[in-house]
Amino acid sequence: MSAEIEIQVECYAGYRADQYPQRFTLGQRVIEVEAVIDQWRGVDYRYFKLRGDDDAIYILRHDEKGGRWELTMFNVGGRDDTRLSST
Repeated sequence: MSAEIEIQVECYAGYRADQYPQRFTLGQRVIEVEAVIDQWRGVDYRYFKLRGDDDAIYILRHDEKGGRWELTMFNVGGRDDTRLSST
């Protein structure tokens, strides 16, 4: 069983579409992205480790073929960038 939560994401579109997330909607909450801490690629996916305006750390996954975004993990609390390390 998958633990991912589908979300709505608004992205900055630079030289290519959906370059990186600027804000996302989780239920009725809109979360502004304060910082992209890290990003990496998986098979058919792009991952983004973000700090939201609520000081939580989020990992979002973008299914590039399907165009879907999912919340894969989050951590509420402080500004400790070492949490949810992508390595």
